Amino acid sequence: MAEPAANILKRPYRWVTIGACALVFLAAFESLAVTTIMPVVSRELDGASLYALAFAGPLATGVIGMVAAGNWSDRRGPAAPLFASVALFVVGLLIAGTAVSMPLLVSGRLVQGLGGGALTVALYVVVARVYPAVLHPGIFAAFSAAWVIPSLVGPFAAGIVAQLLSWHWVFLGVVGLVVPALVMIVPVLRGLDRQSPDADVPPWAVGRLGWAGLAALAVLGLNLSAGATFFPAAPAVLAAAAVVVALLAVRPLVPGGTLLARRGLPSVILTRGLAGAAFFGAEVYLPYLLIEEYAFPPTFAGLTLTGGALAWAGAAAIQGRLGARLTHRVAVWSGAVLVLGAILLALVTTALHWPAAVAIAGWIFAGGGMGLLYPRLSVMTLALSTKENEGFNSSAMSISDSLGGALALAATGIVFAASTTTAASFSGVFALMAVVGVAAVAVAPRVSRPVGQPPAGQ
Repeated sequence: MAEPAANILKRPYRWVTIGACALVFLAAFESLAVTTIMPVVSRELDGASLYALAFAGPLATGVIGMVAAGNWSDRRGPAAPLFASVALFVVGLLIAGTAVSMPLLVSGRLVQGLGGGALTVALYVVVARVYPAVLHPGIFAAFSAAWVIPSLVGPFAAGIVAQLLSWHWVFLGVVGLVVPALVMIVPVLRGLDRQSPDADVPPWAVGRLGWAGLAALAVLGLNLSAGATFFPAAPAVLAAAAVVVALLAVRPLVPGGTLLARRGLPSVILTRGLAGAAFFGAEVYLPYLLIEEYAFPPTFAGLTLTGGALAWAGAAAIQGRLGARLTHRVAVWSGAVLVLGAILLALVTTALHWPAAVAIAGWIFAGGGMGLLYPRLSVMTLALSTKENEGFNSSAMSISDSLGGALALAATGIVFAASTTTAASFSGVFALMAVVGVAAVAVAPRVSRPVGQPPAGQ
């Protein structure tokens, strides 16, 4: 009898589904577009030294936004955090879109990351509060599928805009589309505040916000450590110290045992961070590789991302339809293996000077792997959460995403700058990400908790 309503595109879920997917769509478009045009931006603004920071910086500040949005959502519901996150995201786009120097552009990206991080967590809490558990696989598959159109037109359109107009419009063009997407969700947000005035309200997690800020500073410090010249070993010492500080700072922000790969939710969170770090750390350099080593124009270099994103959406749809017939453990492990295989293909292509088509085709497998594992990890996170900690756990998952990616990008920036030739720089980047991919494959089987183990909390 309830079957007709059990669909994310039927009432009462239709408009919130469309609006939420539109916000994911715009974030996806912006991500793919910026990855495509950043080599051009770096060249025009003489910002090669800040290339990695332009990607790692937003991920680092996103950690602060995630913690704030998670705590805010647990206290008062996701409505206010969602409005605030969209506002920050738009302000960041405006700053980056009007930038006349690389430091100013990076500043805009930092603000944009703060809003984007909070947006992700707020949307996850909206999903938890609005949709029944049976629809969670469907809505998360829809989020992944929201990358399809951006993957088809985003990289190519960004290249065309950068060549015919200016890369500035790649940022500014997204601004006018964000507000209508948010408006679609507004009606349902009104009912998501805490209903009972007597309900326990968690306190503001000032300590966790402080740890998030420290983690972000550590990542930024890691990006800048390569320029230290106090003594010969200064870059290495500062880089090691930054990594240690970042790992210590993240411990209070994720479930206990995450850094030790404890079975269940801790390994779900860790696998998310490792797989995302390996994938995005390599993906950022693929268009760069094609432009610098294979003389691709930006328009076609960006198409590398199209195949991967299409495969991501396709695999996400397939795993969503398979449901319980494909176990979480198998989906996550298989996805991690596919990501690792694609990175190894990129490494071999770069090191042996194989045709670019090998790396481009290989990235389809990486996208397919992410489409298998990302939605399943999202479903598992909510399934292992309660209403009291769904904001914390959603925040932890997004923090693992962002901090893992930020650390990976910071490390690849150091490796890229340290190599003596361009080819060696790219080889070093892909080799480092392959190591991270191996770690993801090793941890992935531990996402399934032993029988009888209770759900992990904060």
